[in-house]
Amino acid sequence: MSEVSANLYAHLRRAFPGDLERCAIETDAGQCYSWRDLDRGTAMLANFLCSLELPVGSRIAVQVEKSVEALMLYLATLRAGYVFLPLNTAYQSAEIDYFIGNAEPAVVVCSDQNFGWVSTLAFKAGTRHVFTLNDDRTGSLLARAAHASDQHAVAIKKPNDVAVIIYTSGTTGRSKGAMLTHGNMLSNALVLKEYWGWRSPEQGGDVLIHALPIFHVHGLFVAIHGALINGSKMIWLGKFDPKVVLKHMPQATVFMGVPTLYVRLLAEPGLTREVAQRMRLFVSGSAPLLLDTFAAWQERTGHTILERYGMSETIMLTSNPYRGERRGGTVGFPLPGVTLRVVDGQGTELASGDIGDIQVKGPNVFAGYWRMPEKTAEEFTTDGFFKTGDVGRVDAEAYVTIVGRSKDLIISGGYNVYPAELESFINDLPGVAESAVVGVPHADFGEVGVAVVVPRPGAALDSAQILAVLKAGLANYKVPKQCHVVAQLPRNAMGKVQKNLLRAQYS
Repeated sequence: MSEVSANLYAHLRRAFPGDLERCAIETDAGQCYSWRDLDRGTAMLANFLCSLELPVGSRIAVQVEKSVEALMLYLATLRAGYVFLPLNTAYQSAEIDYFIGNAEPAVVVCSDQNFGWVSTLAFKAGTRHVFTLNDDRTGSLLARAAHASDQHAVAIKKPNDVAVIIYTSGTTGRSKGAMLTHGNMLSNALVLKEYWGWRSPEQGGDVLIHALPIFHVHGLFVAIHGALINGSKMIWLGKFDPKVVLKHMPQATVFMGVPTLYVRLLAEPGLTREVAQRMRLFVSGSAPLLLDTFAAWQERTGHTILERYGMSETIMLTSNPYRGERRGGTVGFPLPGVTLRVVDGQGTELASGDIGDIQVKGPNVFAGYWRMPEKTAEEFTTDGFFKTGDVGRVDAEAYVTIVGRSKDLIISGGYNVYPAELESFINDLPGVAESAVVGVPHADFGEVGVAVVVPRPGAALDSAQILAVLKAGLANYKVPKQCHVVAQLPRNAMGKVQKNLLRAQYS
């Protein structure tokens, strides 16, 4: 990869079809964006960002609803050579305050309805530019960019230049910004294009149903990069609706979702072999896919879901094969270029079938945590492997199975929930002595959180009130589905809370 061509956008643009008037993105509202629209729109936004004369490496923080214009803003940020910082639309003020303070973005983009409080936090942190962008093609960002030129020379970037910062929390509850480079994302996109058999227009072409959010790896990178680097059309859904997905399925060939989406599609009588007849590939990730869901999908559609494994820090790591046996309960094989090993507590590689800590190395592995050199050093071994924090095994045929997470991570509906963050919040509430949050299986969300709370002597706690306070202060997907007030937490001889017992009790 040469220095001149390392900008990810340059590679995506090179894959656009020769006929730029063809439809690139069809929305659920019936709008059609041509490939020329994508090229011109990203150029205008990139030129506007450049007109702000931002410092090299400036972060562009974005918390907006899903829209094609939001996608263009992401591509424009790459094109202009800045660093994109996507933020979950469910984040509340305390969370946004931390991200803005930590990342120090030069530009913040939010929806009109959140402009008041977001701009207050941003200006307080020293951000000079705050714009709005809504999902109906309105907002100050588009109004300003409308006057910019639709011709733009793509910024020259090196493979190791940071393109995106994705925030992911650790067991301390403090969010870490994973820095992904142009080289990280391009290498992964090219590998997946080949590994998942994306079909060129000459081979009949692929059409992707995009029903995921665009503020995390699955929807923003895996799905979008996959379609764009193949010159494939996307059917763009503002939000997931199973009936709308089924309506568009006869015109599509690829669908990517989290297990929750597959559960909800299976609940629709309209899901039949006939409606899925033209589909080529169903991909699932971001959370474990239950074997019942895997089997039910085969029975109803005749298709076998391809399950894969990735992280914010690595994009995709493993995948069940496109051609070959896709085994339920596994995440397949390490992708080409990825080395994966399972080690014990001392770092010694284990034999096939033995359960241990998963470590990985490859061109897709991130550059480190934003402004956390010590934490970055902790998470890498001396020979360059990244410690994923996941626990699993590799069988004799090289299929990888994830059996747990060493950091107690809960994945609910495809979103990461970190118990330590919730426990810290709960422990600060009046009358609370201590708490523990655990994940338990759930048919729809894969996992949900359960909070177990111990009151201070003489204090009377109300479970419903605790949940109400959590809902008011945290993103909804983080809030536990249940709260139980108990006299004490189970502990082992060393005084450590036995979360395994709590999981068994409340599952």
